[in-house]
Amino acid sequence: MAGGPAEWDAEAYHRLARPQEEWAREVLRRLPLRGEETVLDAGCGSGGVTRLLLERLPRGRVIGVDGSQAMIDEARSNLEQWAGRVELRAGDLLELQLEQPVDAVFSNATFHWIPDHETLFGRLRGAMKPGAPLVAQCGGEGNVAEFAGAIEAASALPEFAAAFEGWPAPYNFAGPALTEERLRAAGFDGIRCWLEEKLVEPKEPREFGAAAGLAPHLERLPEERRDAFVDAVMERLDKPIAYRYVRLNIDATAA
Repeated sequence: MAGGPAEWDAEAYHRLARPQEEWAREVLRRLPLRGEETVLDAGCGSGGVTRLLLERLPRGRVIGVDGSQAMIDEARSNLEQWAGRVELRAGDLLELQLEQPVDAVFSNATFHWIPDHETLFGRLRGAMKPGAPLVAQCGGEGNVAEFAGAIEAASALPEFAAAFEGWPAPYNFAGPALTEERLRAAGFDGIRCWLEEKLVEPKEPREFGAAAGLAPHLERLPEERRDAFVDAVMERLDKPIAYRYVRLNIDATAA
C-alpha cells in the first residue's frame, strides 16, 4: 500500500481474528514439512499462526516478518516460549532480504495488503532455496466486496474525504490466472492458484471489521475521528452484518 505497511491494533487483531487462524490451519496442512526446516512466515501478524507453524517444526525454526511493529511486538509476547526457535522482524516484504535462503515460505492473510505482487513474488523467490515450497492464502478477486464498497462510500463522505483524496485502495485482490502468471515470471513452477469462498458472521461485527480490515484507513484519520469512520462503514452494511470472503490459495515451488 502507498506509504508502506500500516500499523495495526495488534491486541485486538490477535483476539478477534479467529476465522483467519482457522483458515490458516487448513493452509498449513498443504505445506510439506519434515520438522527441521527453516520457514519464512511472510506476514506473521500477532503470532497466532506462527505458533501453529512452530508446532510443526519441532527441530526447525521460523523467521517471522511483518510490516507492523505493533504486530511484531505482540507476536514476541505471544511466542515467548519459542524464543530460541523464532526470529521476528518488522519490515516491508517488498524490501525483503534474508541472510540465508529458507526451506519454505508460508503466508496467511497478508499478500492482499501488498500493492506490487510482481516485486513481492520476486523478493520471496530470492529468499528461497531451489525446490522450496511456497504455500499461501490471501484475499482474492471479489473478496469482501460489500465491505469494500461500504468503506469506499464512507471514505467519500464530506467529513472524511480530505483524508483519502488521491489515495488508492490499500488492498490488492488478485485472481488466480494473473497470480499464476506473476509467479511464473518470478521464477516459480509447479504453480496452482484457486479461489475459495468463506462466510464470517462474527459476534462482534464492528470490532471485527475494524481490527481485520480498517487499519490502513484509520491510520489516515486523527484518533478522535476514527470511531465515527468505523460507524459510517458499519451503517452501510446489510444487517445482520456478515463478511463474505473470497480467499486466493497459492501453491508453488521455487524453480
